[in-house]
This record gives sequence, C-alpha cells and structure tokens, in this order.
Amino acid sequence: MYKILLADDEGIVIESLKFMIEKELSTNCEIRFAKTGRSVIELAETFRPDIAFMDIQMPGINGIEAMKEIRKANSNIIFIIMTAYDKFDYAREAINLGVLEYLNKPAEKDKILDVLHRATNIIDEERRKRSEDLLIKEKMETVVPIIQNGLISNFLFREHFDEDISNYKSLLEIEDSYGYMVVIIAGREQVGNHMTGAVAAGITIQNIYQEIRPIIESYIPGIIGFVMANKIPVLVTRDSAGFEYEERIEMIEKARALVRRLSERFDINFRIGIGSVKPLEDMSVSYNEALSVLIDTTGRVGHIDDIPIGCKYEEDYPIDIEKKLFDALQKGRIQETVAIANDFFDWMEESQQDHIDDVKLKVLEFVLWAEHLAYENANNMYHFRSRTSYMADVSSMNDFQSLRTWFVNKFNESVMNISKRSENRSESVVERAKKYIDDNYRKDISLEDVSQKVDISSYYFSKIFKEETGVNFIDYLTRLRMEEAKRLLEETDMSIKEVCSEVGYSDPNYFSRNFKKYAGITPTEARDAKRAN
Repeated sequence: MYKILLADDEGIVIESLKFMIEKELSTNCEIRFAKTGRSVIELAETFRPDIAFMDIQMPGINGIEAMKEIRKANSNIIFIIMTAYDKFDYAREAINLGVLEYLNKPAEKDKILDVLHRATNIIDEERRKRSEDLLIKEKMETVVPIIQNGLISNFLFREHFDEDISNYKSLLEIEDSYGYMVVIIAGREQVGNHMTGAVAAGITIQNIYQEIRPIIESYIPGIIGFVMANKIPVLVTRDSAGFEYEERIEMIEKARALVRRLSERFDINFRIGIGSVKPLEDMSVSYNEALSVLIDTTGRVGHIDDIPIGCKYEEDYPIDIEKKLFDALQKGRIQETVAIANDFFDWMEESQQDHIDDVKLKVLEFVLWAEHLAYENANNMYHFRSRTSYMADVSSMNDFQSLRTWFVNKFNESVMNISKRSENRSESVVERAKKYIDDNYRKDISLEDVSQKVDISSYYFSKIFKEETGVNFIDYLTRLRMEEAKRLLEETDMSIKEVCSEVGYSDPNYFSRNFKKYAGITPTEARDAKRAN
C-alpha cells in the first residue's frame, strides 16, 4: 500500500492524477489531496505520505516552502513536482530538496506514470531493505545472548583456548581486558545466608528469564548469562584493574535497587554477590568470590572487597608474575615458563637480598607446586620418595645463582613433562587415526567414525588432526583416495566404475568431479594418457 498526497489548487488536475494513479495501482494506494500550502503541510503531518505530487504555485504557502516543512517531519517522502512554473530558481531549490522529478504542465500521461513507478520502486526497495534489517536484528537478538552465554560458560568452566576467547571478544566487540562477575541468586525466602526453595526458584526464573533480562540490563550494563540452577551470572567488563571506592559504592547501590525491583516485580526473593575486578581469563575466580560473599554474609547484596576473606598480599609482592608463571606452566609453554620463572627469581633476588632462607622456602614451595601440577596434567607416575633430596639440596645452596639454576631447571622439567604429554597424546591420536583411515578409506567413513575410533570428540579430533598434518580430515581422505585412483588407472585395466568403487565412492559422477578437481584431468583422460604411453 502506497500513501500518495496530491497538492494542487486546480481540481481538474487533482481528479486527473487521482484517476490515472488509481487505475495504475488499483487498490495498492491510498490517495489524499489538498489545495493550499498550509493544508498540505497539516495533511502531511497526519497522513504521512510516501509520495507527494506537488504544485509550486498554490494559495498561501508556496509548494517549495511546503516541501521544506514536510521534509522536516518526514525525511523519506518522495516529492514529484508538477507545475506550470519552469523557472530556474524553482528547479534549483527542488533539486536541493531531493525532488525525484520536475514535470512541466501539461505533463504527458506516460511521463507521469513513469515517474510514479520509479517512486514506488524506490519505496519497495527501501521497505525490502528495512525488512531485511529487521530480520537481521531479530536474528541477532536471538544469537547474541547465545554467544554471550558461551563466553561466560567458557570463563566459568575454564573450557577455553586463548583463540576461543579472542573470537568471542571479537564477535561481541569487547575491547576491555578486565572485568568482574555479578551473581544473582533467587529463592523462596532468605534464612540467614541461605535461600530456601532454590529448585522451585530456578524453574521460576527460567520461565521468566526474558522478563528479567531487560530489568537486569537497566541496572547492570553487562553480559548476562543464562540461568544456572537458581543463579544468573553477569559479566561486567572494564578497561582497567581495580575498583575505586566510589565506583564500588555506586555498584552496590545499583545492585540493591535491582534486588528491590526484582523482588517487587516477581513473587520470589533475590540476593546479589559481586566479585573483584580481575583479568578476563580469571572470571571464574571473580565468580567464586561473588558466591563466597553470599555464603559469608546475611545481607541481600555483598561485595567481595567488603568481606575479610581470601588471601591478601603485601604491597610489592608480584602476584601477577606468579599467576602468569603457573598459567604458562599448565599450558605447556616451555620458553614462556622459563622466562617468567627467571622474572620471578629476579624479584626475589632484588627484594630479598638479605633473606636467602626465605627465598629457599619460596623456591621449594613453587617447585613442589609446579611438580604437583605436572603430575596432574602429564599423567606421570607419582613416587612418594622421588623428592627426598630436595630439602638437603636447597639447604646446601648459599648463593642466589645456584638457587636460580635449580629453581628454573625444575620448572623447565615440569613444563616439558606437561608439553610432552600433550604432544604425545596428539601424535598418538593422529597416528592411530591415520592408520585407521589408511586401512578403511575404501569404505564410507566419516570424521565422526574416525574420532569415535580414537575415542575423542569430533571437534577436538578435527582440531588436532589439522594441527599435526597440516590438512583437515576431508582433504586428507580425498588425497589418499585420489592417489590410489591415479595408481589404479595407470597400473591396472580396471574400469572407471570399478576404480570409483575401489577408492570408496558410490557415485561415479561425484568421483569424476573430485578426480578432475584434484588431478586436473578426468579419469578418462588419465586412462587415455596411460594407454598412449
């Protein structure tokens, strides 16, 4: 349906235009008309036309001025001027107003209909684009919460690779490197630090999640996860570490207001815990802090910085270096681990120059913990007396250089065990997979078949197979089949259909297309080349 406004002080012109347009567009249009500049402006405000046929010379406000007023409230309207005035100044102003066409009276019917169809085509295209934009927006409204929840889940359950987090941050346009977790917990009622009726409350907030979500967003501008039991996690990202006192108070006040709003709106009670600001990869720590706040207090809202729990470090202790050291160790990054171990020892040597016994204790503490992590991650055999000499060895060292060498070497051994275990597992899996593929490529095998055979998920198998071989599973299988097909075509008298079946294809046409794509020639051409030789 097109809304069309006719603005002319001549009744016969209006009737002629109305007749032509209704005949051309049939019931797909609604037409209104006005004969003075003022009435045109007033009608345009209520009617909101898509197209306006405008005369320039009308009683009162002229057509050019009327168009200027209409354009202020309706930027998408399409103006078509049809007038007996062909003055250059009018035409120039019309161009400035974005007029589609400037027709001189009397205008031919074909020209009027031509410009009418051009106008309706523009409207149709704009509506199509608008519809597509709305469809994309609708899809994004569905997809974005899923992506957001994926990010939070990866953080909380530590199921991520570094590149996964980078992908999530890119998709969600997150540039911050820090953040903190807010946990909203629901229950029937609060008894001390406990929320009763957690199961029922979890079902309730699951059912009203779409109502709760925008309310949370209005108080806490963060990334909201899906319901987990009776909890809703919220990630708030920041561009810097730490919380200023005023910011913390403001956050607590917003959380208190949110609790009141939710409790008033829904027939259940809520509490909110807030963790500390940490690097994004440590959001699981911030989440656990938010939970611990609610366990250790009876308030409806609690912030971790208000509760005397957790470990506090002296001001100059390099907790960031310590964390990076053990992160690199657990990820099996050998060079990075060794470099950070030296950095940490640099700090000890510079700040604890007169306290070598304390350095010895820290060296033992860290090495024992590194080996503990290596046992957990490398699947090595644990021997109770394997470290009998450690205390004597460290006690006998009376210079920092000897301690550094022993400290770094032990970290190097631990990280190499972790790295070697990861590499060996990958190599073992890929070698077994390749043997299975080599033995079964004549059959209709899939990625899922092979990953099941080596007993790992298809996602993880696909990843490590590409890392170890340089090609994905399908390309590897296709190359194996095509090389065997070339051999059979060159060295045997088997028919193309027989070769197709022999290398694992059931459709000769599909086999021929794949063969040409791989070898650059058809199977027939390969067979003919063999005969020519």
